[in-house]
Amino acid sequence: MVLSNYTKEFKYNWKLSAPVMLGMLGHTFVQFIDNIMVGQLGTAELAAVSLGNSFMFIAMSLGIGFSTAITPLVAEADAAKNFSRGKSAFKHGLFLCTVLGVSLFLLVFFAKPLMYLMKQPIEVVELAIPYLDLVAVSLIPLIVFQAFKQFSDGLSMTRYPMYATILANVINVILNYLLIFGKFGFPELGIVGAAYGTLASRIVMVAYLWWLLKGKEKSKAYLTNIKFFSLNKLMLQKLMNLGSPSAMQMFFEVAIFTAAIWLSGLLGKNPQAANQIALNLSSMTFMVAMGLSVTSMIRVGNQKGLKNYLELRRIAFSIFLLGFIFAVIFGLLFFIFHQHLPKIYVDFNDLENLADNTEVVSIASKLLIAAAFFQISDSIQVVMLGALRGLQDVKIPTIITFISYWIIGFPISFYLGKEEAYGSFGIWLGLLAGLTTAAILLYIRFNYLTKKLILSNN
Repeated sequence: MVLSNYTKEFKYNWKLSAPVMLGMLGHTFVQFIDNIMVGQLGTAELAAVSLGNSFMFIAMSLGIGFSTAITPLVAEADAAKNFSRGKSAFKHGLFLCTVLGVSLFLLVFFAKPLMYLMKQPIEVVELAIPYLDLVAVSLIPLIVFQAFKQFSDGLSMTRYPMYATILANVINVILNYLLIFGKFGFPELGIVGAAYGTLASRIVMVAYLWWLLKGKEKSKAYLTNIKFFSLNKLMLQKLMNLGSPSAMQMFFEVAIFTAAIWLSGLLGKNPQAANQIALNLSSMTFMVAMGLSVTSMIRVGNQKGLKNYLELRRIAFSIFLLGFIFAVIFGLLFFIFHQHLPKIYVDFNDLENLADNTEVVSIASKLLIAAAFFQISDSIQVVMLGALRGLQDVKIPTIITFISYWIIGFPISFYLGKEEAYGSFGIWLGLLAGLTTAAILLYIRFNYLTKKLILSNN
C-alpha cells in the first residue's frame, strides 16, 4: 500500500467536504450559541432546551436521513450526464421531504405530553413545552432545506448550502440575543426567544438557498418548470427504498444519544445539563465527520455511475484516512481540555447557582473523556455509512446500526448509567460501545461489497 495513493486525494476531498462541514457546523454552532445564552439563565433552562431538542433531534434524524437518498441519485445521474433522471430525483425528493416535514411537525407537536410520563424534572418539562411548540414548526423549513441541500451536494455544489447556513446563523444569533434577554426594546422571552430565533433563521435559510441555486448555470434548469404534483411511481419508490433505511440508520444513532438525554434526566437536572454540554461539544466534531460522509457519498456515487470500482475503493479509503486523522486530533483536544471546555457554558459569577454550575462542570468534564475516545469510532462509522449510501446499499447497514446501538449500546448505557453504578459516565460508556461496534461492522460490509464489485467487473 502506497500512502500517497490516498493522500493525493486529500485536497479534492477537502474542497468538497469543507463547505459541507462548515454548513453542518453552522447548525451545531446555532445550538452552541443557544446553549451558552440559555446557560446564563440557569441549569433548569439549559436542561429544558436539552429535553425539548431531544424530541427535535429524533424528528430531524428521520427527515435529514431520508433526504440523503437524493444525493447519490443526483450524483450518479450527473456523472452519467443524464439531466432528466437527475431532475426527477430532485423533484420527487423535494415532494417527499415537504410531506415528511409537515408530518414530523405534527408528530412532535402532539408528542409533547409524553414529557410528563418520562419522569423528567417537572420544572424542566414546564419550561421545555412552550419552547418545543415553536421549534417544532421550524421542522418544515428545515426538511425542505435538506432536499435542496442534498440536491446541491449531488451536483458537487457544496458551497451554496454553506452560505445559506452561515446567513441563518447570523440571523439566529442576533434574534437570540434580542429575544432571550430583551435587548434594545425587544420583549424578554427567555428560552422561547431562542425558539423564535431558530424558526425565523430556518425560513430564511431555505429561501436563500433556493434563490442561490436558481441563479447558477449548473442548477437553474433543475429548479424551473417543476411540475410538483406530476409524480412518477417508480422514482418515488426508488427514493422511498433508499431514503427509508437511511432515515432509520440516522434515527437509530440519534435515538441512542436522545436516550442518553432522557437517562440523564432520571439522574436530575444537573446531570442532564452536563450531558447537554458534552453532547453539544461532541456534536460539533461529529459534523466534520458528517462533511466527509457526504463527500464519500458524492464521490462513491460518481464512481458507481462510471462503473469504476477500483477507483471507487481507493477514493473511499482516502476519505476514511482523512476522517481518522481529524478524529485523533479532536480526541486529543477533548482529552487535554476536558476540564476547561464545559466552563464556557455556565456563569461562575452567578453566586446563587454556583453549587449547581460547579456540579454540572464536574460531570461534563468526565463525559468529555468518554467523548475523546469515541471520536475515532464515530468518524469511521459515519464515513462508512456515507460510502455505503453512495453504493446505494442501505438495508444491511440499517440492521447493523440497529444491532450496534440498541442491542449492544443501549443496554450498557441503561445498566451502567444508574445512580448506584457509574451515573452519567456509565451512560456514555454505552455510547462508546455502540459506536465502536457500528464502526467495525460497517467497515467489514464496505470492504466485502467493494471487493465483490471489483471481482464481478473483471
